[in-house]
Amino acid sequence: MTDQQQLLRDRGICVIIPTYNNAGTIADVVQRSLLQCSDVIVVCDGCTDNTLEILNGLKERPCIVELKKNSGKGAALKAGFRYALEKGFAYAITLDGDAQHYPEDIPVLLAANQKHPGALIVGERKGLDAADRSSGSKFANSFSNFWFALQTGRYLKDTQTGYRLYPLKKLRGLDLLTSRYEAELELMVFASWHGVELVNEQVNVFYPPREERVSHFRPGRDFLRISVLNSVLCVLALIYGLPLAIIRNTLAFLRTIYSLLFFIITSMFVMTPIIYIYLSIGKITEQKKYNLHRIIQFMAKFVLIRHKIPGIRYTQANNAGEDFSRPAVIICNHQSHLDLVPLLAVSEKIIVLTADWVWNNPVYKYAIRNAEFLPASSGVDNILPQLKSLVERGYSIAVYPEGTRSPDCTIGRFHQGAFYLAQTLDIDVLPLVLYGSGRALPKKGRLLRKWPIHMEIDPRLSPEALRQKGETLREQASYMRQYYKDRYAQLANRFEQNV
Repeated sequence: MTDQQQLLRDRGICVIIPTYNNAGTIADVVQRSLLQCSDVIVVCDGCTDNTLEILNGLKERPCIVELKKNSGKGAALKAGFRYALEKGFAYAITLDGDAQHYPEDIPVLLAANQKHPGALIVGERKGLDAADRSSGSKFANSFSNFWFALQTGRYLKDTQTGYRLYPLKKLRGLDLLTSRYEAELELMVFASWHGVELVNEQVNVFYPPREERVSHFRPGRDFLRISVLNSVLCVLALIYGLPLAIIRNTLAFLRTIYSLLFFIITSMFVMTPIIYIYLSIGKITEQKKYNLHRIIQFMAKFVLIRHKIPGIRYTQANNAGEDFSRPAVIICNHQSHLDLVPLLAVSEKIIVLTADWVWNNPVYKYAIRNAEFLPASSGVDNILPQLKSLVERGYSIAVYPEGTRSPDCTIGRFHQGAFYLAQTLDIDVLPLVLYGSGRALPKKGRLLRKWPIHMEIDPRLSPEALRQKGETLREQASYMRQYYKDRYAQLANRFEQNV
């Protein structure tokens, strides 16, 4: 199994090929698809030629779903989707059995799925305007594009393409799905109404000479049926699709406002007064400082676990049974404003090197300054004496090696500061791997999305173990970045099957 085939399986992606009397091309399409993806499902839609015999005779056979009677592409897709769901797949790439689509473009849809998990990826055919197509085919695509835009408020250049990646667990309207090829348009309309992201990705297309093409499109009857369907969908757009969008956007806005107000009120009018009163009574002792950290950890846990941010389910795994009893340089990937909360929740003995906007934030600067958090902009060498003192008192130092939030959840370049600290202070590096915060609240996002957030506490690396990974600080930073890329991909493959 190739790396790509394994990645497709890890992400729960299969390929579904509906076919009706494509005996001349089906073997080639299936064999090329199997080279790209190990999990190929062919739906034989009541074939009357020798398609089924050809498939059964292949050396490497796909899974075959047989419909005894020709029921149309919609029915074939429905059967394929249900079979894929029964087998535990989360996504399905669909392509036609007539060799119009290139299985070699499967990596394009895979990359789009990694970048836009949970989205419906639409394979926009390259050079569609210049292709040798009938006037009926050109009109059908323009006709479909117009109605789709009218029904959803979204414009797609190629709504007739059959090359797509579907998020199976988000499909709606399967029971209402029309049986013929217009079902593909219907699936996109229902997906759009239910807030599924639609993403265009360009793919190649092959149009054989007209005399060699196999088409089951019946212009008069099929255009009539499509017109009736679009009329029905336009009515549903007003009484179903539009209200759904309004409700969904309103809930997202209220969820964001509620979380923001809860954070501000809790920080300014609960946490800050409690800390101020506590520190004002008597002398500030070491025990008081430790108790301050316990208060901060309690609030972080309360927000994540007890209060629960609406729409966000937080989980945590401690893979090595870490108890934070020994100081370390804690590193974590950085994606969102939400990242600090799960970091503070893992232990009460953490000092965070913060960005200036955090250090100067009026909402919680009183708490973090009294908790001895330090601004990273001061420079490691300037704050090193304070860090040494904190380590001697049993505190770990938390650093985001990327320095800034990732805009698209990819792991950015790691700076060397964290590894310089570990080397200078002669303490371990402790990796925390965070997934989901950048999806729930992206760097440039304004509204909270429903998304799981997961933190994994990985085994420590001693100074000696880290030197074995790289002699120089640059090599160590490069090694740890690749480590995070691999670990984050593992978490993404697991969680993005259920988003």
